[in-house]
Amino acid sequence: MTPYAVAVRALCEFTAKQGDLDLRFTPAPSAQEGIAGHALVAARRPAHYQAELALSGQYRDLLVRGRADGFDGVLGRLEEVKTFKGKLDQIPANHSALHWAQLKVYGALLCQTQGLNEVELALVYFNINSQQETVLTQRHAAADLLTHFELLCERFLAWAQQELAHRAARDAALAALTFPHTEFRSGQRNLAAAVYRAAQTGRCLMAQAPTGIGKTVGTIFPLLKACPGQALDKLFFLAAKTAGRGLALGALQLLKQGATELLPLRVLELVARDKACEHPDKACHGDSCPLARGFYDRLPKARAAAMAAAAGALLDRATLREVALSQQVCPYYLSQELTRWSDVIVGDYNYYFDISALLHGLTQANLWRVAVLVDEAHNLVERGRKMYTADLNQADLRSIRVSAPAPLKKPLDRLHRGWNELAKGQTEPYQVLDGLPLKFLAALQLVNAAIAEYLAEHPTEVDAALQGFYFEALHFARMAELFGPHSLCDLTKHPAGLARPSALLCLRNVVPAPFLGPRFSAARTTVLFSATLQPMQYFSDVLGLPADTASLEVAAPFKPEQLRVSVADHISTRFQQRAASLPAVVDLMATQFSALPGNYLAFFSSHDYLQAAAALFKSKWPEITIWQQTRRMAEQEQQEFLDRLTADSQGIGFVVLGGSFGEAIDLPGKRLIGAFIATLGLPQVNPVNQQIKLRMDQLMGGAGYNYTYLYPGLQKVVQAAGRVIRTVSDQGVVHLMDDRFGRHEVQALLPTWWQLRSRGPRRT
Repeated sequence: MTPYAVAVRALCEFTAKQGDLDLRFTPAPSAQEGIAGHALVAARRPAHYQAELALSGQYRDLLVRGRADGFDGVLGRLEEVKTFKGKLDQIPANHSALHWAQLKVYGALLCQTQGLNEVELALVYFNINSQQETVLTQRHAAADLLTHFELLCERFLAWAQQELAHRAARDAALAALTFPHTEFRSGQRNLAAAVYRAAQTGRCLMAQAPTGIGKTVGTIFPLLKACPGQALDKLFFLAAKTAGRGLALGALQLLKQGATELLPLRVLELVARDKACEHPDKACHGDSCPLARGFYDRLPKARAAAMAAAAGALLDRATLREVALSQQVCPYYLSQELTRWSDVIVGDYNYYFDISALLHGLTQANLWRVAVLVDEAHNLVERGRKMYTADLNQADLRSIRVSAPAPLKKPLDRLHRGWNELAKGQTEPYQVLDGLPLKFLAALQLVNAAIAEYLAEHPTEVDAALQGFYFEALHFARMAELFGPHSLCDLTKHPAGLARPSALLCLRNVVPAPFLGPRFSAARTTVLFSATLQPMQYFSDVLGLPADTASLEVAAPFKPEQLRVSVADHISTRFQQRAASLPAVVDLMATQFSALPGNYLAFFSSHDYLQAAAALFKSKWPEITIWQQTRRMAEQEQQEFLDRLTADSQGIGFVVLGGSFGEAIDLPGKRLIGAFIATLGLPQVNPVNQQIKLRMDQLMGGAGYNYTYLYPGLQKVVQAAGRVIRTVSDQGVVHLMDDRFGRHEVQALLPTWWQLRSRGPRRT
């Protein structure tokens, strides 16, 4: 049997971690600071010093491997470097014990590899702020280290053997897995074949496929089939919204139920911490939360219970919560642990693409071979920008200065003065700076260091505002280190909604390609699929897809006569004409409803436009039922809105284009028979978007207008219209209410199976 490979760190965390879950604030170095700290320690060592020493060893069916930080052969000293901030004596005891356990394993592997009888182990704690080293040493005989190594391996071995058996059973079952339906839908087989080829060849794939062909199961199934042959460890299904996760879980449940025998596939859903937390009024440490107390002591039984549950069910939010509470551990942090032992993980984009993403970090640390599915991938452009954008609000700084403890007053005052200096020379409300404000950043670094030191010395004090500002400042400093042509540095004076004069400083990402590109490279294959991925060159450029990325456009299974698409070219919804457009817009809607009563959605460019249209419509046709989307609707309220659209109801839902009701909702048959789209969907023309357009012009060869306005707008239109026809038996209508829909360059971005008719019906 092939040995089970495990990293040294993972082995020690599994076998030697004990005590409470303790997330009381302890300032930790960033990844860049940690790398720089390790490099500085290595640079201080003599020329014969071996840094990043690869070590491995086998114990029975277990292959243990990792990289020790450094070995001095002359001194016979093996070093493990740990960077930290604050005070050394505030590092929790269970963390120190884990560090020593890890170093002893490296010591055992070194003695085995080099035939040493003994070795000196040095745990080097490097303070990022002071750049001082504290070296703790122990001398151990090789025999003692071997005993320690074998003890940990024995503790892990039963689990490893279980994992090897699971992997063999999983791969055998996936090799025999059959499609869960009697036949593929039109276009679905082509999609599945392209996804399978992408996994075989190790390429990325962009797949545009229309709504209704079963994209979710059509992408998951071929990647599961590819797992045995391509030695894939895990499949990540990443969605932009909760609805997308639900569709994935439904498809995976269908595959498990459709298998001829029990499918040994562990499926885990990751949810946000605030949604999984059982005690939101308590802090995440053993002195406060009962589910954090003794977490690591109870984790082995909880882990085993979860794996037992995963044999017959999906570890979705509800199932995982039930398992966690039965073992008295935190559901959220149990789910984090279970990512290591699950085959398919369903979660939000940020778990893989964010700057500190959990799944990407584990993939790199454990050398996993993964496949990534990106659902509704057109959303990744805007989400990617947000992940790599950072801003600081002067109003927040002003607020924390009032109540800041004495040691922080001086650095906060210095930062505030630097902010005022930035704003002093600004004549326009919005301005892009020529480069990074280096003086301001220097003051910010001092503030970050001062807050880190203070919080480390007062770990029991809870100041949510101070910590919140600190985390924002850390992210800002981190993005400043990564600043480049892909981003803007801009300053907005007196942002709307602020009571006192203030400024907002932003590092605004425009092109996330430099950050997302390495994530694509880290996976065996990444498949991005959506009904709106046109033009594909736009997505390739902005997202940073590899040059050899394959592309596929799946033909729609629908017939043109299923959907009547009309262009109301007598209407202009441009900002200047919106008020004047209202009578014609509501007139067309009422005419259509009178001719064919049923359920419709009417999409508008903003809440203000929506409310004005709804008020006029209600005043003229009070007998027609309408529903209105409100600002900041909660998920439950959104679901209640959709539940009103039944096969027997009749009315018009007024919603905002690009919001929660414009994609990832399924209203087949009579639940939705038509859509009115009273906007081209173009982002607002404002100083920020104009600067994005200028930067896009520079980076994308003059394509700034299309990349900033036209393509993102039309994608929202097509997504919204796609809510109408969901199956091959559906019939419906779409009214495109703006004369610009008649333009050639606009129609070129609409689905080819649509047959557009000019001018919508008039009410007489």
